Amino acid sequence: MKLRGCVTAGIVAALITLVAGHFRSTPYNNYVLLADALLHGHVWMAWPGAYIDALAYRGQHYVIEGPVPALLLLPYVAIAGVAANQTLLSAILCGIAIGAAWELGERLGLERPANVWLPAFLLAGTDLLWCAMLGDVWFIAHVSAAAFTLLALVELCGKRRGWLVALWAVAAAGSRFSLVLAIPVYAALLIAADPLPQSWRVDSARLRAVLIGFGGVLLGAGALYVAYNFARWGTAADIGYTSWYHQDSAGSPTGSPFRLQYMGYQLWSFFVQRPDFSATFPWIRPSYSGIALTWTSPALIFALSARKPCAFVLAMWAAAILVAVPSFLYYVNGFAQYGMRHALDFIPFLYVLMVLGARIRLPLWVKALIVYSCIASTYGIWYWNVFLRSGN
Repeated sequence: MKLRGCVTAGIVAALITLVAGHFRSTPYNNYVLLADALLHGHVWMAWPGAYIDALAYRGQHYVIEGPVPALLLLPYVAIAGVAANQTLLSAILCGIAIGAAWELGERLGLERPANVWLPAFLLAGTDLLWCAMLGDVWFIAHVSAAAFTLLALVELCGKRRGWLVALWAVAAAGSRFSLVLAIPVYAALLIAADPLPQSWRVDSARLRAVLIGFGGVLLGAGALYVAYNFARWGTAADIGYTSWYHQDSAGSPTGSPFRLQYMGYQLWSFFVQRPDFSATFPWIRPSYSGIALTWTSPALIFALSARKPCAFVLAMWAAAILVAVPSFLYYVNGFAQYGMRHALDFIPFLYVLMVLGARIRLPLWVKALIVYSCIASTYGIWYWNVFLRSGN
């Protein structure tokens, strides 16, 4: 039986991820430790030492990142314990992301050649493969969020089942919290009369069913999240990132980690920061704090070419901008990274815009930028494997 293109693309992407990561198991396996904690009936982790980022709070240590990857690891950790390889889940999620990207191309009417170019760019021309092949706690969160966001977009371009869109949206937001800001855009698209609306026209016949399915899943997830916060902090609100900010030497003892004063630094990080150059091998030395998208993933500019369907294009831009806002106001840009990993939170929406632009044609200049982006990002993978993670 012939495999569907999306399944083949996903399997190939997962295998590439495993090979690129040398089948390693990340030492920063916070999600394995959280899964093990949940299996033992508590939400605090058995903290192995300072190399694991965890918030010290009331005598215990807690994972502040979204819990979804830990939930996905529960069956594996139940069998293998804390020896479970978190990076294996990262590779699987990367495969799901690329499989979903391929399916999006098919549903949006891409010709086969273009539907090879664009998933290849998403995998190797962004930080997706770099994050996935390392599998560290911060990085697998991005991969998970991207995978589930792409699944939500696939459903929005297909049957538009409200409960399923909500489930994928919750899984994305439970991996990277900024994705919660895309949920209003999903709701607007669900109640639109057309799957890919050219103009905004609400289908009243869909409204009730969508609200029940979509709203029901969101309410259930919200209740579980509140219960999780009570178990950790004793309050309904999630104070994890704020408390971390107050303890972090790069943060501040008071206030919010999201401030307008950080926007200038973030704009420089996302669009200006370049690698360092050396007269000795390897000549190009990526800064430990990242490299701007301008130098690593310039093919993203093709998202600006999307024009129709007008309302759907506006919805994708709205989602991308809303999700990007927290990253542009945050006090750090991702710290240890190649490229600009926070961009993976909003790149799925830009990817859809690239697909829409490519439905007419994929120009030669875009292909050239894709090739460059893939070379630049692959260089980052090689550099980190050789110089920064060679011992793992």
